[in-house]
Formats: sequence, C-alpha cells, structure tokens
Amino acid sequence: MKINDIKELSIQINLNGLSFCILNKTQNSIKFLNSITFDVKQTPDEVLQLLKEELSQQAVFSEDFNAVRVIHQNELSTLVPEALYDEQYKTDYLKFNSRILRNDFITEDRLSTNNSVNVYVPYVNINNYIFDTFGAFEYKHASSILIDALLNLTQETEEDQTAEAKVYIHVNTVSIEVLVVNGTQLELFNTFEYYSKEDFLYYILFVFEQLKLDPETTEVELAGHISLGDELYVLLYTYIRHLNFVDKDYNYAIDTDLDRRYLYHYFLILNSFECA
Repeated sequence: MKINDIKELSIQINLNGLSFCILNKTQNSIKFLNSITFDVKQTPDEVLQLLKEELSQQAVFSEDFNAVRVIHQNELSTLVPEALYDEQYKTDYLKFNSRILRNDFITEDRLSTNNSVNVYVPYVNINNYIFDTFGAFEYKHASSILIDALLNLTQETEEDQTAEAKVYIHVNTVSIEVLVVNGTQLELFNTFEYYSKEDFLYYILFVFEQLKLDPETTEVELAGHISLGDELYVLLYTYIRHLNFVDKDYNYAIDTDLDRRYLYHYFLILNSFECA
C-alpha cells in the first residue's frame, strides 16, 4: 500500500465473535476481511480483551486509518417511527423490548431509508478503547446497517414496487435478524436468540404465521453464518421453498482470497462502508 492511501477500518462487535474489514478507498478495494467466532458467548469485558489481543497481533491494524467505525451487534435495540420519536423518552422506548440496566448508556441511529430512529445500547467499554486507540470514530448498531442496506438493495432491484413481501434472514451463531420488506417498505424487523436448530426454525415460521406469509411462495434471502447444505439451511428448506442467498454488487473490488460467491457471509460488515 502507498503511504498516502486513504484507508478505512470497520470492526463488528458481537459477544459471540468479531469481524474486521479494511477498505482502501484510494484503490477502491477491500484489502482485509476476517471473522472470528468464539466457542461460548463472552461478556463485554472479555470481548474487549479478545479485541485488544487481535488488534495487537495483526500488523495490518497498526496502519494509519482515515476513518474507523464500530458495529455494535446485540439484541438491545428497538425501532421508533421518526414522527413519534422524542429523545427524552428513549429509555422508555427501549425498555419495553429489551432488558436494560439502570446505568446503561442509550443512543440512537437515524435511518433515512424508512424515516425511523433505532434506539440501542452500545458496548461503552469497546467505544472507550477504540477512541483511546484510534481517536475519533463512528459507531452504529448492526440492525441500522442491515435495514439501510437491504432497503436500498430492494429499491435497486425491485422493478415492481407492489411485489409480494420478501423475507431477509441474517444468521449469526446464536441469533438471527429477520426483516420483512413489502415493496420497498419495511414491514417487520426483529432479532431472535436461538439455542437449537428447532428454535431457529420456530422463530422464522412464527414470523410467517404472524404476517400470513405463504412458505410455498414467499421468497427468502439469506446472509451471514449459513451455507447451502448445512444443518440450518436443510431444516429451513424443509419448510420454506424459495431460499436464496443475498447477492449484491458492491461499489468496490474485493481484493482478497475470498470467493465472491460467499460474500453474503460478510454482508453486514461489507455494507458498513456504504451505510456510513
């Protein structure tokens, strides 16, 4: 890399794993992409120690970055229509859907794609460390990036804006984010934690039942930690007929050894640069 290259670093934080991505904006290409999965769910303090170890062991993180962003991925978030949002009540919005502590720091992302506000709890210890290490940085909740990215993708690809609802499922090791988009409108977003493949299937079929979606005709697009033929995919295909993987053309090259067919595994962090 040239010394004056413009580089951006994105770090995805989850209590079950970490992901890292470096975009060289001068060359318009992804130069580094890696994910680490933990054997068991960690505490925020344990994740911080693992993050410190990873950043110190990889020489690529010692470079100068023009921008750093952190993606907080947890179930502590809720969407509020912008027209109804009042900042002084953000704790009240969140406590109805999430178990929060009295001293939790609560913040929000503004989502222009559907005129909503995403209220959430970031990992403050991670934010403090990133600031001490890299200086000023940006952070967002993972669901904000997913919603923006998938609504933008729908607007780009759906010729018929009155098309039937489509279901998007982003799979993590012990949780899933489920979005239902009808035309270009977000009809549902929710995060579910699962501890068995039966839990995984139950929550998805529950969404289908509640929204009266037909498993035989409704299209489902998958991203994240799921692959053709694995246990979760096979189980899902037993009940839902039209399964595909999210396919997107990015505005930059992927200059790594990663097979482009599997970019959907990294859908969240790759879109963090476009949804900044």
